[in-house]
Amino acid sequence: MESDSVPQFTRRQLLQTGAAAAFVGSTSPSALTQQATAATPIHRKGNIRQSVSRWCYQKTSLEDLCAYAVKIGLVGIDLLQPEEFEVPRRYGLICTMGYVGAGTIPKALNRTENHADIEANLRKNLPLAVKAGVPNVITFSGNRAGMSDEEGARNTITGLKRLKPIIEDAGLTLNLELLNSKRNHKDYMADHTAWGVRVLQEVDSPHIKLLYDIYHMQIMEGDLVGTITENAKYLGHFHTGGVPGRHELDETQEVNWPAVMRGIVATGYKGYVAHEFVPTRDPLTSLAEATALCDV
Repeated sequence: MESDSVPQFTRRQLLQTGAAAAFVGSTSPSALTQQATAATPIHRKGNIRQSVSRWCYQKTSLEDLCAYAVKIGLVGIDLLQPEEFEVPRRYGLICTMGYVGAGTIPKALNRTENHADIEANLRKNLPLAVKAGVPNVITFSGNRAGMSDEEGARNTITGLKRLKPIIEDAGLTLNLELLNSKRNHKDYMADHTAWGVRVLQEVDSPHIKLLYDIYHMQIMEGDLVGTITENAKYLGHFHTGGVPGRHELDETQEVNWPAVMRGIVATGYKGYVAHEFVPTRDPLTSLAEATALCDV
């Protein structure tokens, strides 16, 4: 999740579409685009239920993004504000993850002085999420700002235990996002899976999990499939993004996306994988390509 400070990227002149076609096998980007604009939506296998993060498509209206998502076989739109929760349902989609005011990347659960505001925001916004059928909402650890990881973990556990009955009563899942502190979020505390799992083990709720961002965890840890497999019970949501650069899931990137998706499927995961990369080529074509690549 990057929407607290959405980066501005210069659109690069990248690889010719013929090269881009290599990673989707025999289906070229032009063929994918033609399929996506056809009257009949593309039918996906359904092993990975895919959605797309709203903030990555700033120049596309939410309505247009929903319409296109239907055409390429996505099931929802990720990271919407409460006033947007109902929009995907007009298209037979859902908001797969929503904001409910549960902190920001720099200021969230690792400081006890934030807990009261986070609780108040959940009490205000969770009913809207329930009404719109939003299954997941997002929260963060916050930055270290000189705090030890041990103290931050204790504070985060305290905060999540405070929120636990609220989120359980709502029947939704609150997801604490893992982000990299190496390149994008220099001081962020929840930057390793082990830290997040330790917190969740203490909180002990099936309705509080980790948002495992594959882009961020490839930068911090690697060993993606092994980590996902070992910690599957604690993972409630996934984000994608090409490494390096958080751009297209293509042949310029180091992650083997089909292998990672197969690893997720093997755990029995039934949640959502949301594409959260910043396109450098035609954005909707790039989204169609990524959807095809992850349809294992």
